[in-house]
Amino acid sequence: MIHWNSFADFLAMGGYGFYVWGSFGATVLIMAIEPIMVARNRKTTITRLQRQMRAETRAENRNTAE
Repeated sequence: MIHWNSFADFLAMGGYGFYVWGSFGATVLIMAIEPIMVARNRKTTITRLQRQMRAETRAENRNTAE
């Protein structure tokens, strides 16, 4: 079990604090951004599919009208 004498020792992590807390921060940042990116990509994909379906419907209507 690891014991620290002070909060500053805990943050320093035996000299590896920059790497430990930097890694932790990067992970938190990525996990916060991921749902935002998924929602944005989902919206873009749905819009693209709707546009494609409208174009296909128009093309089918033109072909049946001829």
